Amino acid sequence: MIHVMLRHPTHMISVMQLAGGRQATLRPALPQDAELQRAFFRALSDEDRYYRFMSRMAEPTDALVQRFTDIDHRSHVALLACATADSRETMVGEVRYIADEVDPASAEFAVAVTSGWQGMGLGRMLLARLTSHAVAAGMSRLEGDTLANNAGMIALARNSGFTVAPKREDRRLMRLVKDLTAGSGRARSAGQPSTHCATAA
Repeated sequence: MIHVMLRHPTHMISVMQLAGGRQATLRPALPQDAELQRAFFRALSDEDRYYRFMSRMAEPTDALVQRFTDIDHRSHVALLACATADSRETMVGEVRYIADEVDPASAEFAVAVTSGWQGMGLGRMLLARLTSHAVAAGMSRLEGDTLANNAGMIALARNSGFTVAPKREDRRLMRLVKDLTAGSGRARSAGQPSTHCATAA
């Protein structure tokens, strides 16, 4: 099958230098990334996968994979961190936001990194880059839910300028919110990055 991408967002492509001398290419998700997404899902540890999707899924559904790859780069922005070895591309992290249908200026976000690429600053860089794109797109707020015991994600959110508070509807969850207005969209420097997700968006 041949996929046609209109208005390919090449400005989203860059190379990230990570701790330890490793590097990953940051690029937008494409329709032909279905197998990359499936391989990334399988590469996540059971714990990371549970934090990411808040369920014990063994395999991503076809509908979920399509939702993650068939995006418009406006209301749904997804950035993949990929490593290349022997001409083979491997997805090692991702970050995305999906605009709220009722309030298009607000978006749910998620971030995840495979275990072999954790602890090098990748999660922090991904979230900072997503925040920059959200600000440039005129978004006013990024939001997400994470489990109350997801200490890594909570630390990353706080270090990146998000407020963290228990979710009133479900005390098992923490609500992460970042106001992107009045210049607050700049991500502060963070310490150790999270490797888990904020929401199943």
